[in-house]
Amino acid sequence: MASVFLFHVVGDLTVGKPEMAEFCETETVEAAIRAIGESTEAGIPVWRKRSPKMVIETPEMRQQRFMGILNPFDIVSFLARDWCLEDQERAMRTPVSEVVVHNASLLTEVDPGTRLIDALEMMKQGVRRLLVPKSLGWRGMSKRFSIIYSGKWLKNIDASSNNLINQAANLSRPSSSTATIRDKFCCLSREDIIRFLIGCLGALAPLPLSSISYVGAINPNYCFMEASVPAIEATQKVPQDYPSAVAVVEPTSDGQHKIIGDISATKLWKCDYLAAAWALANLSAGQFVMGVEDNMSSSRSLPDFSANAMHGDSKLANGGGSARARKFSSRSIGFFTNPSSPSFGIGRNMYRGRSAPLTCRATSSLAAVMAQMLSHRATHVWVTEADTDDVLVGVVGYADILGAVTRPPASTIPETQTS
Repeated sequence: MASVFLFHVVGDLTVGKPEMAEFCETETVEAAIRAIGESTEAGIPVWRKRSPKMVIETPEMRQQRFMGILNPFDIVSFLARDWCLEDQERAMRTPVSEVVVHNASLLTEVDPGTRLIDALEMMKQGVRRLLVPKSLGWRGMSKRFSIIYSGKWLKNIDASSNNLINQAANLSRPSSSTATIRDKFCCLSREDIIRFLIGCLGALAPLPLSSISYVGAINPNYCFMEASVPAIEATQKVPQDYPSAVAVVEPTSDGQHKIIGDISATKLWKCDYLAAAWALANLSAGQFVMGVEDNMSSSRSLPDFSANAMHGDSKLANGGGSARARKFSSRSIGFFTNPSSPSFGIGRNMYRGRSAPLTCRATSSLAAVMAQMLSHRATHVWVTEADTDDVLVGVVGYADILGAVTRPPASTIPETQTS
């Protein structure tokens, strides 16, 4: 076990984190789209309203108010329903309580003095967000906590340092590490943990330079769908836990899967939600992830589509957008940018910009994959065979990385290979 997990506490990761503003269950889908677009994560926690009679709220009461985390895929799936497509204005006014997937186990409140190793164990078990009370004067207490958790530091402390030891012992008690600001919290995500680990690569050596295959970070139990099936079937396949993604594949003659794209919450984060909902309901998975021409000849008529026509200046497309009507194409979803070849079927072109799946090879180093996820703000990376770029063998998500870095070290580390 790397000492960095024992010597640091959750409070060390909250320095500079903004205060969390609760998003209420009575807010509309339209408001949620704006909030997600402005958030630093591809998802927002949804809360029940606090009772006005509640003078002091305990952690248990707060936990009962938490409903779940609303992500872009949840919204697009909801807007792809038949009645939503027929009455988009009504759909946009729907309370998010009818859209969010209820799961109170995705968030838990912890004290700033909670050890990082304990926080990692919670996240490995499925917790996505840690609710941490904002504290007055928190400057990081990891060294003082290390006096308690690391016996070797005690050897350098003489008898005159007893007061410091007693102070550290007092700091270790929950909710007493520093004065908390009443009813002010910040949220730590698994992405925050990965970002912290990137800054501690030396303390984790030689693990970060080992391949993801060697450290056991590849999850072979990924969700997938063939390119020819309706894209709407992705709503039945996306897992509840991260990575919240479905790979869109083309089968090979030997039974393997060639990845051509994915349908996920992170891909839909900055998209035009109404256009994406129409495409999800009417196109095949391959068309959805790879693009459809404006002048595509098809028996299915493509409507004149304006995602913002009914909402005036409401900024729903890519965080901005306009009310200008346009002919629908999958490029209008918001993540198709650069036309290229070869073509995908008749009348369909590949638009490989942000729509291209994020992939790595089984021989890629753990550090490289972590950096890849952070640079693309992604919750997952698809893993392909060592000698190919598109034959899928698994996926790496947050939980897989956390499991790899906290796993007992092997006796030997082989020569690393990176790509």
